[in-house]
Amino acid sequence: MEAITFRLAEIELAGLANFSLSAPIKNNKSVLLFLHGWQDNAATFSTLWQRLDADFNLVAIDLPGHGLSQSRSEDNYYHFFDYIDDLHQVILQLPVKSVCLVGHSLGAIISSCYSAAYPEHVEQLILIEGLAPVVEEPALAVQRLKQGLKSRQQYRKQRGRRKARVMVSFDEALQLRANVNGLPTACLVPVVERATVEHDGKWYWRHDHRLRCDSLYRMTLSQAQAIMSSIEVPIYSIVGSHGFPILRDNPQQKYGIKQFSQVVVAGGHHCHLEQPDVVSDCIQGFISPQRD
Repeated sequence: MEAITFRLAEIELAGLANFSLSAPIKNNKSVLLFLHGWQDNAATFSTLWQRLDADFNLVAIDLPGHGLSQSRSEDNYYHFFDYIDDLHQVILQLPVKSVCLVGHSLGAIISSCYSAAYPEHVEQLILIEGLAPVVEEPALAVQRLKQGLKSRQQYRKQRGRRKARVMVSFDEALQLRANVNGLPTACLVPVVERATVEHDGKWYWRHDHRLRCDSLYRMTLSQAQAIMSSIEVPIYSIVGSHGFPILRDNPQQKYGIKQFSQVVVAGGHHCHLEQPDVVSDCIQGFISPQRD
């Protein structure tokens, strides 16, 4: 995988690909576009790429404020729907008309919503530990708005006096991340390498602190159902046996999904890091028949 850059209307996104963006793709292999989860980065899929590289055209991005990508402007925050706009701008720069989206967590939700809006650009959806937009009861709308605004106020108050967290070594950063995710450090080396920067022998996190600000609004269940039920492409859900239980609670019926299949693999929310052989085999098995 080689480093690439996507120049969007407002910012630049860092990415990785095993093909050139500036020339037509001459093989008949599917293009897999990977979208990571909240406070992760493109490298979360690196162990999958090692197993998929020979059979697919692969491309991944760091979402704004994550990894090596630029942060949003100082007068902006991280609205969920803006990620869908970012994805659309990325896809329009690829040398193909349609892709297979592979999303984890937040990346899976972005992928689902994008597929509903732009079905002509998506062939299949592979969603790892993520599916539909996060929903809330309409009665909580005012509480959600107030909570979101309060989180922004807290960020602004702390911004002037906040000091970046200093870590004395890469190993310290790696261990901190492993503790948060409940994973062995060996699973997270590529992710933490892309998530940190070293200055004068000390290590710092790259991500934008505004990512932690709460959302100002969330969809209702009926809105999420309207989105998910309109998706025309096949959806393949890969979930961890110890991941989010709600993802295994009959989502096809809950959201009225048309073409849906699901597999449960051993592991938790980052099951693709815990079981890269199994997950890559699942991806291979789902996409290949679709192309035949």
